[in-house]
Amino acid sequence: MNRWRDNGLHYGRVTRLLHWAMAALFAWQFLGMGLRLALGRTPLVSFFVGTHASIGLLLMFLAALRALWGIFNLRNRPAHGTGWIGAAARLGHLALYALILCVPLLAILRAYGSQRGATFFGIPIIPGAPQKLEWMVSLGNAAHGLLAWALLALVAGHIAMVFIHRHVWKDDVWARMAGRQLQAAE
Repeated sequence: MNRWRDNGLHYGRVTRLLHWAMAALFAWQFLGMGLRLALGRTPLVSFFVGTHASIGLLLMFLAALRALWGIFNLRNRPAHGTGWIGAAARLGHLALYALILCVPLLAILRAYGSQRGATFFGIPIIPGAPQKLEWMVSLGNAAHGLLAWALLALVAGHIAMVFIHRHVWKDDVWARMAGRQLQAAE
């Protein structure tokens, strides 16, 4: 059996690697922004916030890669279920993907419009606009943070549903993404 690809019962190694890598990067992003709100400007906060844009770009890239991998494996993926619970799961995942892609795109739009451009760990990847484009900056300022916190709420709901599946409904949803090694350790 090919353990790298998804099958009808479990997600494969590639899907799980992308999922857990993104989970760790999201934890980094939201920890940094939470510390910024709680502590203001401190050296610790600067450590996290200094990587925020680059990690956001990495998350956007991984999300695009994960979406392409998901499309490639679409026929092999475990089902979300039936009825309203399955529909809610599908809609929740679509909303997660939409925000995962939209939030960094808004930051890129703001960076371009502000003439700063975007860098990836110090490497310029998108130049700034030749002149300031206020509508891009305003849109990015208005929506990036707001949608990022909405994304955090969806992530919290995603995690809560894992606990509900595992401890209330007692089904195998956790095992699909945890993999055999984590499932066996319990």
